[in-house]
Parts: sequence; structure tokens; C-alpha cells
Amino acid sequence: MGTDGRLLRGERTRTAVLDRALQLATTAGLDGLSLSQVADSLGVSKSGLFAHWRSKEELQLAVIAHARAQWTELVIGPALEAPRGVRRLWAVHNQRLDFYESKTLPGGCFFANAHFEFNARPGAVRDRLAVELRDWMGFLTSLATDAVALGDFRPGTDPAGIAYEAESLGVCAVMQAPVLGADVTFRHARRALFDHLRAVTTDPTILPEPT
Repeated sequence: MGTDGRLLRGERTRTAVLDRALQLATTAGLDGLSLSQVADSLGVSKSGLFAHWRSKEELQLAVIAHARAQWTELVIGPALEAPRGVRRLWAVHNQRLDFYESKTLPGGCFFANAHFEFNARPGAVRDRLAVELRDWMGFLTSLATDAVALGDFRPGTDPAGIAYEAESLGVCAVMQAPVLGADVTFRHARRALFDHLRAVTTDPTILPEPT
């Protein structure tokens, strides 16, 4: 019982630290993240965090994994409840923008920020981020491919092109929102993909108008 209790407390501590580190990474940058910074923000000792991560790089990699888990839970999971095909692809885009608008992360999008930060910096962190991007684009492309196979899209529709457009609109919106205004940018990001999807669907009425 005692051992299980300690393990449970340790896991709660680890989760709380990663939650806070993920938030900090979107404002201070993933490279600006340090065990001292996270410890200070949580009011705990830095030495206690060394039980979980021995280096800054270990913490950074753990934050990336935590960000993926959060994205899966809050963006992908709810969107997968939509019917397969173009409606599921649209649900992912819409859920993504809802996530940004919720301001769950103060800096907008962890992955967009981190990719810009580490694109030209070889190393384990960049390599892990590259894996995440390939997986994400593969997921979007698979949704579009499924829509083609189900007959939702017209013959000849390029699934990779649809995925690229969806990703571009999402990144552009979250990056521009703090400057140009969230209402305008997210509305445009929804409308732009919606209009394009409707233009290539075999039945335009399958997608309801965005609210």
C-alpha cells in the first residue's frame, strides 16, 4: 500500500510538472525550458525533479510526448467521434481550432512554436519533433484518403494536398491570432477549408455550415 501510494504521488507530480512545463514552453520556448524554471513556477525544489529527468533534453523530450498525449485527448479523440470520411476530416480541423480558441496553452500551439524554434537545430529534440510532424501529416492524409475511398471526394482529389491545406490553415491561424485577432483568423481558417472541402465533395450538403 505504501509503495503504491508513493508511486501514485510520483505520477501525479510528474503529470503536474509536465502540464506546467508544456504551458511554459509555449511562451518561453522549448529551449528556454529548464528544471529550475519549472520548479520555481510550481514552488517545488529542483532536486525533486531530478528523480524524473536528469537533463534539460530529457525534460524537453518528455514535454513533446506530453503535448502529443494532450493533442490526442483534446483534438483527435473528440473528432474521431464524427462519421468517417470528409466529416471526420472537417471535425479534426474544427476541433483543432476550438482547442486553440480555448487558450488551453497560453502560447497557442506547442508544436507550431517548437517546429519553428528547432527546424534548423539538429539533435534529438528536432528529430523527435520531425517524427511528430510526419505522424500528424500522415494522420491527416489518411483521413483524406479515407474520404476518397468512401466516395466523399471527387475522383482525382489529392489527399496529401488536402492535408497540407488543412495544416497550413491551422498553423497560420494560430500564429496570426494574437496580432490580427482570434475572431477573424479562426473564422477565416474555418471558412477557407470548409469552402475547399465542399468544392471537392461529391455531395456538398454532407458538411453543415460552420457556426
